[in-house]
Amino acid sequence: MLDQTSIAAAKNLRRLPNQRWQIHPQKIELAQRLSEATNLSPLITQLLINRGIDNAIASQAFLDPESVKLPSPLEEFPDLATSLELLQDCIINQQTIAICGDYDADGMTSTALLLRCLRWLGAKVDYAIPSRMHEGYGINKRIVEEFYKEGVSLVLTVDNGIAAVEPIATARELGLKVIVTDHHDIPATLPPANAILNPKLLPESSLYRGIAGVGVAYILAVSLLEKLGQGNSDKIESMLELFTLGTIADLAAMSGVNRRWVKRGLQQLPQSKLPGVQALIQVSGTQSSSEAIALAAPTVKSLKPEDIGFRLGPRINAVGRIGDPQIVIELLTTDDTETALACAQECELVNLRRQQMCELVEQEAIALVETKYAASLARDRVLILVQPNWHHGVIGIVASRLVERYGVPVFIGTYESEDCIRGSARGIPEFHVFAALEYCQDLLIKFGGHKAAGGFSLPAANLAVWRSRLVEFANQCLELEHLKPLLQIDVLANFDQIDRKLYQQLHVLEPCGIDNPDAVFWTPNVQVIEQQIVGKGHLKLTVAQTINQQQFRMKAIAWRWRDYFPLPQRIDIAYKLRENYFHDNAFVELELLGARAANPLQSWITCGVSPIKTSFEYNQRQYFCGIYQNGSLLELRIKNPEGKVLAVEQGQITGLLGNNREDARRIDVTQPQYSSIIQAALAALRKSAENC
Repeated sequence: MLDQTSIAAAKNLRRLPNQRWQIHPQKIELAQRLSEATNLSPLITQLLINRGIDNAIASQAFLDPESVKLPSPLEEFPDLATSLELLQDCIINQQTIAICGDYDADGMTSTALLLRCLRWLGAKVDYAIPSRMHEGYGINKRIVEEFYKEGVSLVLTVDNGIAAVEPIATARELGLKVIVTDHHDIPATLPPANAILNPKLLPESSLYRGIAGVGVAYILAVSLLEKLGQGNSDKIESMLELFTLGTIADLAAMSGVNRRWVKRGLQQLPQSKLPGVQALIQVSGTQSSSEAIALAAPTVKSLKPEDIGFRLGPRINAVGRIGDPQIVIELLTTDDTETALACAQECELVNLRRQQMCELVEQEAIALVETKYAASLARDRVLILVQPNWHHGVIGIVASRLVERYGVPVFIGTYESEDCIRGSARGIPEFHVFAALEYCQDLLIKFGGHKAAGGFSLPAANLAVWRSRLVEFANQCLELEHLKPLLQIDVLANFDQIDRKLYQQLHVLEPCGIDNPDAVFWTPNVQVIEQQIVGKGHLKLTVAQTINQQQFRMKAIAWRWRDYFPLPQRIDIAYKLRENYFHDNAFVELELLGARAANPLQSWITCGVSPIKTSFEYNQRQYFCGIYQNGSLLELRIKNPEGKVLAVEQGQITGLLGNNREDARRIDVTQPQYSSIIQAALAALRKSAENC
């Protein structure tokens, strides 16, 4: 007889995280060769392969980015020399330079970085940041006209300007010189600036291609200091710290020069000489965290990207979202310790207010979805929420959380007035946000963005037809299979492979971020030994895997998994590795990212019954199928009467179709003609396994 916990767990099978798992193809022989060349575990070298690093030379460049010879920025950016000349002339002639920044972390760190640099060089310099609530993103005509009235000679945009054709044309008509530094996508028409610095104008192979706005500002500042003979290491180090803050907070790609410079900057930040950075570290609690880590693991001497992404960056971004950006600019430009601490404390208070606002809007949004839109999500394939009284500064964060929760693109807006709606959008991998906004451009007042995110405004009168247009676009590019949060998994790991040595080798991937994500492992058919809810709805577990009749146990944590308690006794799990401490002793545990019902066929193979084979009838034709071990993964193979084989590795959404592997073509197995026969084959295999 089952106990109540077992009954509840069985009922809960349908309430496991609603995810689609995409597991990287495993290249066992290549991983082994790279392992021998790098002295790293094959699990680690498989992670390198997944990131496009498949030979010893590329491995060396990735593992030691400082060993790569960088081309001079002057050779890469065609307008950099002109920009330096314009700035030098203003400095020598004491003409006023005005910086126009942006209200996010990238824009504010860029503004602070260039203010520091230009002040060091004795320039007359001022700045302006548009109002998020009243003006929106980017330089505008009002700012240009105010600069003109104040006697500004040169306008320098940072993290904006590439699409500001009209405001920059106005500036030129008024006799102002303009340098645009930006990193956003290139529009059809470039603004008439004197010089434009944007990595998107460079070849895709350029090491500078992935820099954020603060990266462009950093290159401009360092080049200017060197040109004027002021390449003092202390000055450049301080600017590198601001570059690191802005780059990580803006979710820039951790590749090319970003990887090289961020890696260096993270080592410098704990010992920063900038009072604002030290104050921010102090009020955010990052300092005490780092000290605790250092106590247990003396080799740790730098911050991690998550310290910025989850502690420092949000406190900067919060001010730009709902506060006055001047607080952050003063924080990052002051040399006074007391002023810096006061500004950092203000950032802390604003961030607490932002968290409360996010929580309130998120709960209201979820309630609205569950009562009004949940039933139609499969039909609409996009979620569109518009409500009055939601703060525009937090709806982008809420949109991201709703994407994670529901697995569909999210467009969320609020009323700026009775006649105008303004909002933010977040996408999923198969949905291009900017293309969706372009599809509706005749209905919008203003829009911008890229593949993953965007912003927009529209007349309230257009809301109904705009909603219909977005649904139409979503149905053109999304299948039902896409409407689940995607969990991308690197490699299968068995519990006997997980130890502190493996965890320490993971550090070679750092700094992690976009294009170089944290490693995600998975282990099939684990047993849940213990589980309990702790804290604010988190799940603490002990899980076990039996290998060659020996049981290996691991501690695990699953954040905000209250809704999935109790978990079934047998599940497949996906996870990251994390280090925890108990009485100054460090141990490795799992941070669960996903769980799914254990594949019953996996149990048979684990127990040595492999391969499983059977035949079945589909559409009045006879097929043969089997589950085989392909390296560390299972592979389903289906053979038709003509001898053609469809092979699909477990967890993949693509497969191989052909008479042999060499000539096979890769196909999308989520397409109906393939998914139907796969389901028929799996049903036949389950029946065969049950009858054994």
